[in-house]
Amino acid sequence: MSWLDRGFAVFAREDAVADWAQAAIAPALAAIRDPAIRKAWLRHGGTWFAGVDLLENDAAGKVGAGPPLAGAALDAAQAVCGPLALHRAQLSVTYPGYPARDAADSDTAHRYRLTRDAAHLDGLLPEGPDKRRHLREPHGYILGVALTGAGAGAAPLVVYAGSHHVMRAAFTAAFLGHGPASWGDLDVTEVYQEARRQCFARCQRVEVVLEAGQSVLVHRMALHGIAPWAENAQAGPDGRIMAYLRPVLPDIGNWLALP
Repeated sequence: MSWLDRGFAVFAREDAVADWAQAAIAPALAAIRDPAIRKAWLRHGGTWFAGVDLLENDAAGKVGAGPPLAGAALDAAQAVCGPLALHRAQLSVTYPGYPARDAADSDTAHRYRLTRDAAHLDGLLPEGPDKRRHLREPHGYILGVALTGAGAGAAPLVVYAGSHHVMRAAFTAAFLGHGPASWGDLDVTEVYQEARRQCFARCQRVEVVLEAGQSVLVHRMALHGIAPWAENAQAGPDGRIMAYLRPVLPDIGNWLALP
C-alpha cells in the first residue's frame, strides 16, 4: 500500500538521509540546549520542546556545510507536490514523562493529549479568543527525519492511517462553492472537529518508531500527534529528536487538488 493510500510511509535508513541527519544534529543540539531557546520552546512541564523553525537549513535543506536533503521520502513527496522550497525545520523533542501538565492546560486539553495524542491536522490555525480554525498554511507534505534513535514508547509520532481520506471528503464538502482564494477566511472549526471524531472511530492508530537516519512521510491531510511516553521507554540523554519539514504549497487550491 502506497503512502498516498495509507496516508504515511516509513523509509529505511539511507546514506543520504543519515548524512543529512549527521550534519543537522550538532546545530540542533546547540539550539535545543541553549537556555534562552529552551525557555521559549519547552511545553507541558518541560517534557516537550516544540522548536518551530529552529534548524538553520536553507531552501534545499542544507545545514551549514552539510548536503541538501535527499532520499526516497523526499523523492516521493516531490513526485506529488513538485520541488517546494523548504522552510527551517521544526526540532520536536520529547522527554520522559510526556505529556506533563502545564498550569495553563485545561482538563480537556490535557486529557486530549493523554488519550488522543493531541492529534491534529497541520495548517489549520486557531485564531481569536475562541481559537476558531482556519486554513492558513496549506502544506504540501510533512517529512520527518529522526536525528536520534529511541525505543518503542518514547513518545513517538502517531498517525491515524487513512485519515487523510476522511479529511479530504470533509473539506471538499466544506469548500464547495467557494473559490480557493477565500478558503482561509472560512471558519472550519466544526467541520474539522467532526472529521476528527470520524477518524478516531474509523482509522487505525499507528505509532511510528524510527531509528536515527530514518524518515517518515506523512500526507498533508493526515491526522497525527505524539503518543504519551510509556513507562520504561528508552532514549538518549537529549530525548527523542525529530526534524520536521512542512513546505507550503504556493497555490492553496492544490491542497485539495493534489493526490
